[in-house]
Amino acid sequence: MFTAAPTAPRRSNAVLAAFSGPCLPLAAFGVALPVTLPEFYATYVGLELGVVAAVFMAVRLIDIVFDPFIGWGMDKTKTRFGRYRPWMAISTPILMLSAFMMFVVVQPGAGPAYLFGWLLVLYLGFSIGTLGQLGWAAVLAPQYDQRSRVYGWWQVFNIIGVILILVLPTVVVQTGIGNYADGVRIMGWAILIALPVTIGLAMVAVPEPVNAGDQPHGGASAYLALLKMPTVRKLLIADLLLGVAPGITGSLLFFFFGQIKGYDHSQAGLFMLFYFVAGLCGAPIWAWLATRIGKDKALAVASLIFAALYIAATLVPGGNFMLTAGAMFIAGLPYAAGLFLLRAMMADAGDEVRLETGVDRTGLMFSILSATTKIGHVVALIPYLILQGVGFKAVPGPMGNSDFSLLTLQILFILVPGLLLAAAAWVLKGYPLTPKRHDEIRLALEARDGARR
Repeated sequence: MFTAAPTAPRRSNAVLAAFSGPCLPLAAFGVALPVTLPEFYATYVGLELGVVAAVFMAVRLIDIVFDPFIGWGMDKTKTRFGRYRPWMAISTPILMLSAFMMFVVVQPGAGPAYLFGWLLVLYLGFSIGTLGQLGWAAVLAPQYDQRSRVYGWWQVFNIIGVILILVLPTVVVQTGIGNYADGVRIMGWAILIALPVTIGLAMVAVPEPVNAGDQPHGGASAYLALLKMPTVRKLLIADLLLGVAPGITGSLLFFFFGQIKGYDHSQAGLFMLFYFVAGLCGAPIWAWLATRIGKDKALAVASLIFAALYIAATLVPGGNFMLTAGAMFIAGLPYAAGLFLLRAMMADAGDEVRLETGVDRTGLMFSILSATTKIGHVVALIPYLILQGVGFKAVPGPMGNSDFSLLTLQILFILVPGLLLAAAAWVLKGYPLTPKRHDEIRLALEARDGARR
């Protein structure tokens, strides 16, 4: 006879809001890295499109190497302030300095070395901050459905952060405060201010439970052992596919709506805004569905719907702003599902690993997930190199490019993401860590941890 998993404290909405607060500036970085900064450095700073793509790809590949060491360090950390909160504190000054240099003080003519150096610093701080928060979330709520709730809050605040940061440049331009470059600088100042405020509040208001378990050991062999687990493999492949698809959308959005649909920069920014607002509206739907059919099935359903709606929205003819805005809103409804459900599922997999090995490898496991996300971001920049290869020019407006280069742009923006989203649903078929299996794991962990006390 199956016994329900033991209960754990249900975190209040106020605690979850305080915990999710750092998502506001972290999400601003999250959207700036694949969307705002590459385009900003190519058009305003004046670097060639291929150079920008090469620098971002090189830094991201280097950053992927950081993640396992950061995750391993987090798993080894043991302080009276907790395991993950000290790392959140460390990330704050690093991110503040890199935001100042990347957004605020950079001038036209800055070279590839400037972009490379400060981008590397930014990614280091971003990795520390995001991994620290994800690990903290995993211990904040150990139960299957409550974990969906925690990561649901996390994702809602991420989307709010994305929306706020996307609005800023458009508001600056539309109100006459300045041009688009001024808007990007103000974006940097907003991040600078929000980082210490939100992270400080989370450190004070949110507890950090500590999982029982032996100290991590095994080095690279432990990392490779995780990759052999069917649960982890499926999560990583799905994360890679679901990361590349919106990454391509973000990196090519301004070019697609400018060159193919004939909209200006501000209008394209608004389409992205509607897309992310829809993600905010849709997040509770997928969290609810996950409690009914399981996270894996909910994510597969969301991915298939996402593929269909995305392709339909991109095929809407240009020239009608409201119609395109509505289509982009509908297409964005499934956007948040992969972002928060995959992380909740990796936290569940962390429980499975702790039961099998006796070691808490939460930090290392999230570092692996972060690595696949970043590989996805690297792959998402390959279209920049393809477009440069077919002679595409990063110029405003619908003129200035050949028919072949514009056809290539459409294939990369419409067809490739749609196929990747559908493939993610196929990968999740036969996912082994069901809600029932996770409840059994939690029962076994509670019994073992209780015996150790």
